[in-house]
Amino acid sequence: MAQINVTVAGKSYPLACADGDEDRLHSLAAYIDSKTADLTEKLGHVNETRLILMAAVLIADELHDTLEGKGHEGLIGALSEDDLASMLNEVASEVETIADQLKTA
Repeated sequence: MAQINVTVAGKSYPLACADGDEDRLHSLAAYIDSKTADLTEKLGHVNETRLILMAAVLIADELHDTLEGKGHEGLIGALSEDDLASMLNEVASEVETIADQLKTA
């Protein structure tokens, strides 16, 4: 298990994550930090807890809209045909691997 430090709203937080997930967690924390920076710019000084809660609500709203297909084309609609084909090829490959393993079991 890896240990990293991320900074959100000017404060550093230690976090644990799976080995290899460090870059992704840094990226996600940077996105949260950008939301808190946008809120601070618009609202001025806000209590840290409230600021992070407001950022979480904004991100949850974005996720909800994406899952519902509002404001974006939805998760599947946002993918190109090449992206979908690539995903299907990966899934097919995984299914073939599992089928091969079942044959030899």
